Amino acid sequence: MKAVVFLGERKVELRNFPDPVPGPGEVVLKIKASGICGSDLGLYRAPKESANPNLIVGHEPCGVVAEVGETVPPALAKVGMRVMVHHYKGCGVCNHCRSGWAQLCRNGMEVYGRTDHGSHAEYMRVPASTLIPLPEELPFEVGAAISCGTGTAWGALVRLGLSGRETITIFGQGPVGLSATQFAKAMGAYVIALDVNDERLALAREMGADKIINTKKEDPIKGIEELTHGEGAELALDCSGSPDARIAAVRSTRTWGKVCLVGEGNTLTLDVSPDLLRRQITIIGSWTFSTIGQAECTRFIVDRKIPVERVFSHRYYSLDDAGEAYRVFDAQATGKGVFLL
Repeated sequence: MKAVVFLGERKVELRNFPDPVPGPGEVVLKIKASGICGSDLGLYRAPKESANPNLIVGHEPCGVVAEVGETVPPALAKVGMRVMVHHYKGCGVCNHCRSGWAQLCRNGMEVYGRTDHGSHAEYMRVPASTLIPLPEELPFEVGAAISCGTGTAWGALVRLGLSGRETITIFGQGPVGLSATQFAKAMGAYVIALDVNDERLALAREMGADKIINTKKEDPIKGIEELTHGEGAELALDCSGSPDARIAAVRSTRTWGKVCLVGEGNTLTLDVSPDLLRRQITIIGSWTFSTIGQAECTRFIVDRKIPVERVFSHRYYSLDDAGEAYRVFDAQATGKGVFLL
């Protein structure tokens, strides 16, 4: 089968791999959609010395069950079933795994596309326990989005306890931020979207943002204060991973407010007393979602008819286009990309 690997230093190659065969408890998927995620860029940009050219990349899988291994109950997986994948594999028996949080497994875990073969391929082998049914109402590309970026936005908003009476600031309008903007608006909140790129802010406006702020052109803290009658927002979500954005998120949140961080990497340096203690600020770290959360996110999208497919600005119908796909996405001026096979 054909599959995509990273060679380091923004070089991509399409290679041939043996077709996977399911073992006991496993299935093989025919990949129908594989999303491109912002967290892929770290591997894409990595030095040549740290690249693994024998690893298939991509961690937003969605497809159809093609083969079922021994011991897999029919209720869990059968040939032809439309499925997403929770893109982590843990021990399966610890408390975290048993509650659907394999990424928190204390006995060691694998991440598809990083430590185990991923989804930028024609086929993919995974444990049947990682499968989440994809409703007929949703196209495969939406299932791919839910499998990481869109699901991550959902998980963060759930952690924040967002309600329709609140104002939320969402820093970073890449794929995760755009999904968060969609969801927050569907939940009834007043949404202020922030980014450094006008194209992404225009997408945020299309997704339902009530106000947009380009933080290269306007002081975000001052702008948010003006939009909230000097109080600041009740909630803030940082999807950017930028230290400056994180500081602005905290300092533009009102007393008793909550700030959630989902953007990977970098740092956050605060003056504890004025920034946190004396304003009773809560900071939350949110890492993706559980299998249960992935299913809940999917049901919310179906029931509310949320057009998640609008986060995709680029669709690629061949893995041969992987080089171009990552060059476009690396500029971080567009929406999300996806391979449709």
